[in-house]
Amino acid sequence: MNSLQVVGIDLGTTYSLAAYVENGRAMVVRDTHGVALIPSCISFHEDGTVLVGSAAKARALLDPEHTIFSIKRLMGRNLADLKKELELIPHQIVERETADGRKVLHVNIAGREYTPEELSAMILKEVRRRAGNPSKAVITVPAYFDDSQRQATRDAGRIAGLDVLRIVNEPTAAALAYGLDRRGQGIIAVYDLGGGTFDCSILSLSEGVFKVLATHGDTYLGGDDFDRLLMKAVAADMGVDLSHKDPELLQHLRDAAERTKIALSLAENAELKVEIPTRALHYTRTFSRSEFEQMIQPLIERSLERCQSALRDAQLTPSQVDEVVLVGGSTRIPYVRRRVGEFFGKTPHTELNPDEVVALGAAIQADILTSGRRDMLLLDVVPLSLGIETLGGVVDKIIHRNSTVPARGVTRYTTAVDNQTAILLNIYQGERELTKDCRFLGTLKLAGIPPMPAQFPQVDVTFLVNHDGILTVTAKEQRSGAEAQVTIQPAHGLTREEIEKLVEQSIEYAQQDFTARRLIELRNKAEADIRHTHKGLAEAGDQLTPQQRDAIVTAEEELRAAIRSDDLSALQQAIDRFAQVTNPLATIIMNEVIKKRLSGIAERELKPENI
Repeated sequence: MNSLQVVGIDLGTTYSLAAYVENGRAMVVRDTHGVALIPSCISFHEDGTVLVGSAAKARALLDPEHTIFSIKRLMGRNLADLKKELELIPHQIVERETADGRKVLHVNIAGREYTPEELSAMILKEVRRRAGNPSKAVITVPAYFDDSQRQATRDAGRIAGLDVLRIVNEPTAAALAYGLDRRGQGIIAVYDLGGGTFDCSILSLSEGVFKVLATHGDTYLGGDDFDRLLMKAVAADMGVDLSHKDPELLQHLRDAAERTKIALSLAENAELKVEIPTRALHYTRTFSRSEFEQMIQPLIERSLERCQSALRDAQLTPSQVDEVVLVGGSTRIPYVRRRVGEFFGKTPHTELNPDEVVALGAAIQADILTSGRRDMLLLDVVPLSLGIETLGGVVDKIIHRNSTVPARGVTRYTTAVDNQTAILLNIYQGERELTKDCRFLGTLKLAGIPPMPAQFPQVDVTFLVNHDGILTVTAKEQRSGAEAQVTIQPAHGLTREEIEKLVEQSIEYAQQDFTARRLIELRNKAEADIRHTHKGLAEAGDQLTPQQRDAIVTAEEELRAAIRSDDLSALQQAIDRFAQVTNPLATIIMNEVIKKRLSGIAERELKPENI
C-alpha cells in the first residue's frame, strides 16, 4: 500500500474506510485479515495512549467513560443542536467561546478537551495509516451537510495531514461506484441511510455530466437512532432512567442494541442480552423482526417523506426515476429495502456492499481529479439559499437553494447615508425573507470607501460556493477599488430539522413574508425620498412657489403617517403622492445641474489654448 498517493475516504458515523483505483478498478483498502471497515471509535488510556478503530471499540464496554463514538454527529454543531442527544452521550460536551466570539464544541475525555475536528482527524489518521499514508484524499460528506459541517470535515482532513482535493457528496460518490455515469442518460435516486445521517439525492445524468437536481436529508436519522429505540425499550423494561448519566450501562445497552439490530436483518427473532457481572446485572429479552419493524416504521416513513420532498424539488415523480441506489449499512435492513422498493416502484441496486460503495465512489473521483482518465463531471447543489441583510432586516438572496455548484452570484448595493466610509455585511443562510427567521453565518466589513453622497458608491457583493460547498464572500466598491473578502466559517451548522422547518416555513409563510419584506422596502424608499427632498429644499427651495412648498409639507406629513402604519397600499399611494408634489423641485435641481455642466463646457471652449 506504500505506493498509494491519493485515496477516497468515507468518514462515517459508525465506520470509516478508504479505497483506491488500480488499473482502472476501484478497490477498498483492507488489513491483513481482509477487513475494510474501521470503527469510528476512539479510546483514551490514562497513560496517554490513544486507540482508534477496532481496538477502541473493544474497550468500549471496559472503559466507556474514555471511549467516544459517532463523532460525525458533532461536526459543525453547537450545544443547542445536540439537545435531544445529550442524554445518550456518556461524555461531557461543553461549549467554549473563541477570541472572535464564535462558540465551539469540545468533548471532555480523560481530563482533556478535544474538538470534533481533532477527534475526526484521529480517525482519518488511522484510515490514512492503513492505506500506506497517502498525501491526498477526496473525503465524502452527507449531501445535506451545511457550510460549517463541510468546513469542519475539511479541517479534520488537514489536521490528519491530508491534502483534501475535494469534499464530495456521498450519494454522488455512490452513483459513481455503480458506474451509472456510463449508462448514457437518466434519472437516479440515491437513498443513503447510514449510522447517523440520512440523505436522498435526485441526480440526472446526460453525456457524462452528473447533476444533482435536488437533495433532502436528516442528520437525526440513521442506525444510531434505531439502536436508541431498542435501548429505550430495554431501559423502560428495566425501570432505568437514561437521563441519569451512567456511562457503563449506556455502553452495554448500545452494544447489545447494535448486535440485536444486525441479527434481526438475518433472522426473524434475536435476543438482546445485557450482562454487567460487577453489578450482578443479567437481562435478556427477545425481539421479533416485526416488533423491530414497528419500532422503526416512523423513522423509515420520515425518510420517505424526505425522498418525496427531493422529488418535488426536482419536479419529478417516483415513476420517472430510472435507477435507485441504496447506500449505508442501515439499508441492509429488509424492511428498509422493501419500503424503498415500494416507494419508487422498482428494485433498488444492492449489488455492491452498502458499507463500501461510498468509499469506492470517492476513490473514482480522486482518480478523475489526479489522472483525468474519465470524461465525467460532477455538479452538486447548494442545500440552502445564501444572502445578506439589507435595510430593515430583510435577507436579499444572492445564491438560491438547489443552485448547481460551483455557484456564483453578484449583486450591486449602495450606501443609505452621505459620507459613509464603511459597510458591514451580515451573511445569512435560509429560505425566509427576514433575518430573524434565518441562520446568521458571519460578517464582512468593507472599509476605506471615500466619502461620497448617499447612493453614489457602487458596491458589488460576490458570493462564491466552490466544489466543496464552502462559501467565500467578496465586496468591492467600484469607484475607489476598495475590496474585502472572507471565507465563511460559522461556529456551528444547521440541524436537519431546522433546515426542513425553514424550507417548510418559507412555503407556509410565503405571502406573509412577501408583505413584510415589501413593507420594509417601501418604508426604506419613503425615508430616502424624504431625506433627499430635505437636501433639495436646502439647495433650491427658494425657487419654489409658496403653494408648492405647502404641498410638499402636507405630502410629507401624510407619508410619515403612512410609514407608521402597516397598510401597504396606503404607503405606496403616499409615496406616489409625495413624488408628484416634489417633481417641481426635482426639475429645478436637474436644470441647475445641466446649467452648470453647460457653463463648464463653455468656459473650457473659451480658454486661449483652445482658440
